[in-house]
Amino acid sequence: MRSVPELETVATVLLTAATVLTAWSAFQSTKWSGIQAIRFSQASASRTESVRASTAAGQQSLSDISMFTAWLTATDQGQTRLAGLLADRFRGEFGVAFQAWEKLSPLTNTRAPATPFVMPRYQLAAGRKATELEALALTRFDQATAANQQADDYVMMTVIFAMALFFGAVSTRFNAGRLRAALLICGVLTFLAASAVTITFPVRL
Repeated sequence: MRSVPELETVATVLLTAATVLTAWSAFQSTKWSGIQAIRFSQASASRTESVRASTAAGQQSLSDISMFTAWLTATDQGQTRLAGLLADRFRGEFGVAFQAWEKLSPLTNTRAPATPFVMPRYQLAAGRKATELEALALTRFDQATAANQQADDYVMMTVIFAMALFFGAVSTRFNAGRLRAALLICGVLTFLAASAVTITFPVRL
């Protein structure tokens, strides 16, 4: 059985170390909670921008369809000049696809695509942006969820280190050597187990 001075020394070391790591865990929990809030905010902002870009892409697509329908009508009615004016006013993204489609002689070639909208060259930048922003929003949301879990893990370690502090502090209140030793052993084991887990956690400074 260790002497009382030795037990007091162990208790002092345990209390000091547990206090430091309790504060460290609380600090890390706060940092990860902050990251969580930032990532959730970024995810929300990206999703909002994605919706805006998607709406813009939808509006552009409707505009292209309207212009193409007018072109078809003019062409069908033999209004060559009007059809040419409409074609000159196609949006850039649609104009590129329309030119590629027109080269296939779609009005006489039954194998040509029915409309320019199915041509590979018909790509809406706003649509791509919407997809990219939605993917970014999902990534940020996943990061926020992971940060939230990490904050919770550090909170748990704070509680466990506090238990080690409790065992160490209570042990100093007893004169019985065996009881003091038993309480210190519980405190030391709790501290070591919590420390072993904590060192595996990511750190934010």
